Amino acid sequence: MNTITGNMFERIYFSQRKLFLTFFLIVSIVLGYFAIHLKQDASFTKWFPLKHEYMITCMKYMKEFGGGNQILVALVTNKKDIYYPDFFNALKAVTEDLFFIPGVERSSVKSLFTPNVRFIEVVEGGFSGGNIINSGFKPTPEALEQVNKNVQKSNYIGRLVSEDFTGALISLELQEKNPKTGEKLNYADVAQQLEQIRKKYETKDITVAVIGFTKLVGDVLEGVKEVIVFFLITFIITAIFLYIFSCSFYLTIVPLACSLVALVWQLGVLNLLGYGLDPMSVLVPFLIFAIGVSHGVQMINAMKQDVMRGYDSLTSAHYTFNRMLLPGGVALLSDSIGFLMCAFIEVEVIREMAVTASIGIAALIITNLFVLPLLLSFVPIKKQCELKMEPVWEKLCTFTHVKKAKITILFCIVLFIAGAWKANDLKVGDLKAGVPELKEDSRLNQDIALITKKFSIGVDVLSVISETPPDSCVDYEIMKAIDNFAWHMQNVEGVKSVIALTTAAKAMNAAWNEGNLKWHTLPSNKFSLGQAVSPIHVSSGLLDFKCGKMPVLIFPKDHKGETIERIITAIKTYKKSNKNEKINFNLASGNVGFMAATNETVKAAQLPMLCYIYAVTFLLCLVTFRSFKSTLCIILPLALVSALTYAFMTTLDIGLKAATLPVATLGVGIGVDYGIYIFNNLQKCFHKGMGLQKAYHVTLRETGSAVLFTGLTLAVGVSTWIFSDLQFQADMGALLTFMFLVNMLGAVFLLPAIATLLFGGKK
Repeated sequence: MNTITGNMFERIYFSQRKLFLTFFLIVSIVLGYFAIHLKQDASFTKWFPLKHEYMITCMKYMKEFGGGNQILVALVTNKKDIYYPDFFNALKAVTEDLFFIPGVERSSVKSLFTPNVRFIEVVEGGFSGGNIINSGFKPTPEALEQVNKNVQKSNYIGRLVSEDFTGALISLELQEKNPKTGEKLNYADVAQQLEQIRKKYETKDITVAVIGFTKLVGDVLEGVKEVIVFFLITFIITAIFLYIFSCSFYLTIVPLACSLVALVWQLGVLNLLGYGLDPMSVLVPFLIFAIGVSHGVQMINAMKQDVMRGYDSLTSAHYTFNRMLLPGGVALLSDSIGFLMCAFIEVEVIREMAVTASIGIAALIITNLFVLPLLLSFVPIKKQCELKMEPVWEKLCTFTHVKKAKITILFCIVLFIAGAWKANDLKVGDLKAGVPELKEDSRLNQDIALITKKFSIGVDVLSVISETPPDSCVDYEIMKAIDNFAWHMQNVEGVKSVIALTTAAKAMNAAWNEGNLKWHTLPSNKFSLGQAVSPIHVSSGLLDFKCGKMPVLIFPKDHKGETIERIITAIKTYKKSNKNEKINFNLASGNVGFMAATNETVKAAQLPMLCYIYAVTFLLCLVTFRSFKSTLCIILPLALVSALTYAFMTTLDIGLKAATLPVATLGVGIGVDYGIYIFNNLQKCFHKGMGLQKAYHVTLRETGSAVLFTGLTLAVGVSTWIFSDLQFQADMGALLTFMFLVNMLGAVFLLPAIATLLFGGKK
């Protein structure tokens, strides 16, 4: 039986299948070429909402006070202190090597060896000062003793020199573009150079700690090799399960090949559109592969059904195309629109993830709904084995009995309430002191712990810009207001230390008065105040040239979401209750300011985005099935899964941030696929006059095994990710395993129970 019927498009499409397959092959080769040349595209600013008020403030004053893209390099010795030749030779060499890395803002480099690090002392004739280390420095015992004295006279203890004198710090900032080439900074190259510096100067006596966004990118890129290994493991597991399900080598290879082709198309189109692949988005292509396998299984399941009825390959493929185009298209379109909803969030990396995922879904629509049936038409025909699932279907059909349906729904309502209650504890932002994308025992997190322990300023800073009229540093009223604000913030829970111009001015005033502590205060006299402020240079980062902008540097104990929120709330509360027309404490700069802006954006976008996704999915299902009750049967299980997913994230200590926000979209997208395929079959059975119980039994025979297989296979495959050294991949592995299983269970248990109450025994 090989007569091609159907509408004109179907007749032309299948009669000219070799021509179309040749065209798809050419497209695959071209896009494959571009996919091979796709580059990583890491950028610091992509991870933050540049239109947020905090970010606007940061960008406004970035040239004067720096941004948040900072690198800290600490040299820590295991000897009693740093004052010996080998240490200072290493410190000087590291400073010079860092200074000449492409992309470094050289004026921002601070080290004991840089001229912008000075000391001031009171002498008989007034003040004297100079560089902590002079240009002709040689590490002789006398010179080292002088450096020690200069450090003691400076305010850099705890900042550039550890409080126990066993470590020295070098800080610098990176530009977004390489000043030599004008191109985007290659963070992978910078990370590699930092690692080379570490290896070059780290010895048995000196530990070199390196932290910053660039180092995170480098470590993630190193872990990408492991990501590929886990993907191969997932691919092999999927292939084995697929063979068990299909009992055919060809039916195993073809859907896997189509999903891989979709992945190639996705990466190729990304390159053509001028995008790169952000290291933190590296799992998106693998998620597209998983979704592709899910839909491919439905295709080969439908193909098996027709083969078992005695049709040849071409006819079976044609019927499969005809039956699966609508439900498959609606399911994938729902996935794509769901991902596109994320593009409304004004964080570039989320938008790029949305675009990347949507391109992948568009590729799947072509490869799985159009290319796959053509390839299946060439699969050699032989009688396919059939899994003995009848006892399972009979058990599952009992969930269409009214009593069991009510118990199931009641149980799920309790689960939803419990999940929603637990989800209320979901935190926005990071939940750990280090970098949550990496394991706690990773080198980067160990370096963060070391620097935090040794230096009082910590590794995170929130800069509040005090905007005042020019020459305000000699206005006692304004300076006193800044000092009161700094004192208030110093006493906020979670703040480690606070540095402001007033902090340095009080120290200078005491110095002018023989170091007497009772003079460690702001002088109310304008001229005395000017005398206290005048030695403080703009290179300190505590004032601008006009003395009208004075940052207050707040160093939190960590960058956990709740710590940042507590500090930001304290600042806003203080501003509200201490209004002053002459001064505006403007939020915010520093890396914590960036995080605060992102956390607020994610928190504000979470609920609206979820509502949009559900609204779009609801409308698509309503248009497809033309039944409000049918749509509820599909949507309600998804709501349960969303609540349980957020509860699961809370249990695993996974915060809601830019990298995890799209998980909600993914959960809805995967779940709606199962629901649409099941209800599409149910509706066809209804149209044939079957009652609900019989219709569900037939649906399980035709679709149930594919749904169960897909959920179990993908869950087992991604569960291997839990063992990854990259924490964010391990977290995603746990979340995806949970979502694949719970969505599958919701489709086969809860959906028929809801249908029983809504449709009853009606045909």
